[in-house]
Amino acid sequence: MRHVGRTLFLACLLTLNACHPKQEDKPPPRADDPVPVPQKASILTAPIEGDAEIIRRAVENAVPHILWSIDEPEARCIPPQQVKLFGKRIKVTPPIHCAIHGTVTRGPIRLRGEGQDIIADMPIRAEISARDVDGRLKGETATGAAMAHARIRLTLTPQWALTGTVRLGYDWTTPPGIDFLGQRIRFTDKADEKLQPIIRKLERELPRELAQVHVRPKVERLWRQGFATLELNARNPAVWMRVTPQKLFYGGYTLRNGRLRLDMGLEALTETYVGPRPDAPQPTPLPPPAPASVDGHFAMAIPVTADYAQLEPVILRALTRRAAQPFDLPAIGPVIARFDKVEAYGTDKGRIAVGLTLAARPATSGTDETHGRIWITARPVNAPNSAQVHFTDLTVSGATDGVAGDMLVALGNSPGVSQLIATALTQNFTKDVEELQGKIRRAIAEKRLGDLLIQSRIDRMTTGQIHAYGAGLHLPVEAQGTARMRYQPVRDRK
Repeated sequence: MRHVGRTLFLACLLTLNACHPKQEDKPPPRADDPVPVPQKASILTAPIEGDAEIIRRAVENAVPHILWSIDEPEARCIPPQQVKLFGKRIKVTPPIHCAIHGTVTRGPIRLRGEGQDIIADMPIRAEISARDVDGRLKGETATGAAMAHARIRLTLTPQWALTGTVRLGYDWTTPPGIDFLGQRIRFTDKADEKLQPIIRKLERELPRELAQVHVRPKVERLWRQGFATLELNARNPAVWMRVTPQKLFYGGYTLRNGRLRLDMGLEALTETYVGPRPDAPQPTPLPPPAPASVDGHFAMAIPVTADYAQLEPVILRALTRRAAQPFDLPAIGPVIARFDKVEAYGTDKGRIAVGLTLAARPATSGTDETHGRIWITARPVNAPNSAQVHFTDLTVSGATDGVAGDMLVALGNSPGVSQLIATALTQNFTKDVEELQGKIRRAIAEKRLGDLLIQSRIDRMTTGQIHAYGAGLHLPVEAQGTARMRYQPVRDRK
């Protein structure tokens, strides 16, 4: 960047020999417009990840280990058996009553993801003993197994509280029952009856358990720490990007490998500055989640800006070296020149103005030197998406202390000066842009903001139209790519 300014001015001077002199007593007007700070809208994917164990524990807390107990001292295990005799049904066996005791328990709960559903699998085991009152059924034990599935669908409230709805289903893989007197005694009816209150209890208590996940504090930290200023380049020049969050998007969640990920997106304005570090923006209150699919992309401006003060000594050194030899001017002959001062600034209509304070005299004459100042103005232009800069609308004017003042203007228009600049300092923005792009690519590849880790990748660069402002000569370059913001407390770094 320290060469950017000199590049532009020198490219301007390359075509001075095509300019037409115009005498003016006043310097070109000085512009005071600042280099604009471009604002680019970006959406950074900002997933919030957490251990899904808290959801498993929520289901564990809502569903007791002992689902229910069975204690029926006079249950009818086998109804009376009837047969037809002479076309009529007659009772051949009395009903068998028995005492049923047992428990139905659940095993460890396991979570898995299925689209937008979180499935909590709960193995159920029933162990039931039965003894008939007449002593014929001597403590027979029945066991059975079932798998219950709690299908959980999570939602975020406008206050960033995690809640959910539950649907519970189950199926017996081994229905509990025993064989007695040629009959199968089944106990699934009892299980069906007892599972219904468990379903209602889970649906009632799970949202309260999920409220303990405390999503809002994490989101608030993400939101608050997003208001920041990032260093993109330390010096030559110092470049900063200020990030101002605007919205937070919520695009759903996934459960994978025991990790629950809330898909968030942070929409932010990015502003890029050159020079002193700008103040960080003031955080605003956390907005409610905006539903949207989260497609992370970012855009940022890379400011390739030359301070006019950087141009002046470069130009003066080049002219002083060349002035060691006479300049050969048409119709005048050899001219000895001395360059004392260079002044550069932005003028009106997006042009640059360069003032040269100098003295000159014909080499073959003993006349006194002619002193004065000549002004060169030009408008910088570049082709679309190109860093190659050239200049149009060139003019040379001057104010001198003698009738030979036209000699100074002719000196500014001379092929010798143009060739000098072309030989010594001809270049364009390309090298400077590429150098700064490389620095910024490395700077934003991974950046930490407190508990936030930002990882970015630049996929494309575009170059806009160069312009001379009062505060500097500016070539806008925009970087586009993808960015991911991840909540990772510093204490968790490995």
